Amino acid sequence: MTTIKAAPLRPTKNEAVPITRLRLRRDGYRIACSVAGARDGEPVVVLHGGPGSGSQPSALRLFDLNRQRVVLIDQRGTGASGPRGSVRHNRTDRLIADMEVVRRHLGYQRWGVVGGSWGASLALAYAGTHPERVTGVVLRGTFLTSPAQVRGFLVRSRKRAPAPWQALARAARCKNPLQLLRCCAKALDARSPFARRRDVALAWRQYEDALLGSIAARRVASPVSRSRPTEQRLIRKYHVQAHYLTHTCWLGEPRLLRHARRAALSGVPIAAVHGTLDPVCPIATLDRLARAVPSLRAVRVHAGHLGSDPMLADTLARMIEAMFVRPS
Repeated sequence: MTTIKAAPLRPTKNEAVPITRLRLRRDGYRIACSVAGARDGEPVVVLHGGPGSGSQPSALRLFDLNRQRVVLIDQRGTGASGPRGSVRHNRTDRLIADMEVVRRHLGYQRWGVVGGSWGASLALAYAGTHPERVTGVVLRGTFLTSPAQVRGFLVRSRKRAPAPWQALARAARCKNPLQLLRCCAKALDARSPFARRRDVALAWRQYEDALLGSIAARRVASPVSRSRPTEQRLIRKYHVQAHYLTHTCWLGEPRLLRHARRAALSGVPIAAVHGTLDPVCPIATLDRLARAVPSLRAVRVHAGHLGSDPMLADTLARMIEAMFVRPS
């Protein structure tokens, strides 16, 4: 493991960055993409976490838009991709196929891949499936999609945020902690009453915020808006997330590590930064990835899970520059 000096994030205001937006139709979905940066720059695709969260324009601050071409993809059922919240034909292999459709549409022979949390899982799965299309992979807070990691998030971590966890269990009508994910998925199903879906989504969000805030005394969770649009957005997000977690994202740790090894053995460089205080994806995750991929450039930083953490964001920006920016 190594430690590198953090580079300051670029002060670009995202609203001032020219962004091209497009939607591609596939399998009854409208796959939304945003493209920004130099037209002849090194292409890099950014994969958001969740599953179910949608892309964030703030990710553009990690890149040198004068020398890179950045593609943000909203995965099926998330963000601006529709139908929002849909789980029909929504699986990891379909997301990988969507990425290939986007790449070909944009005319890139190869591109770099950046992903955080679930986006890191998808990045490794894509690179292992299409290593010949990938110039490099940069990961943040890697999620290895194992049942143990999911239990760690929804069961073992309840001691960090006991009151919000109890509220989530009550909303999901769950008496057995080991069944919490199944209960949440059932409650978030489109056939459930709106009030039940809303209560579970709001409680999940509050538990997630409390868990992430448990490692940073100065981080105070912002209150969740109770407006109808916000409630619907959270219902869609956690419906997709429960759908993926229930199926271990159609990957599981052994398979995902095989993807990572295949990509590395095919010559794809992989770098990863991970917070030592991460309560969602513990730092041992990085150790297991490093054992599977000896060539991995792994960096630990004193930080949590969120990509907005200054130490994580600064280190991630430095990694992206080292991996994808060609010398002038």
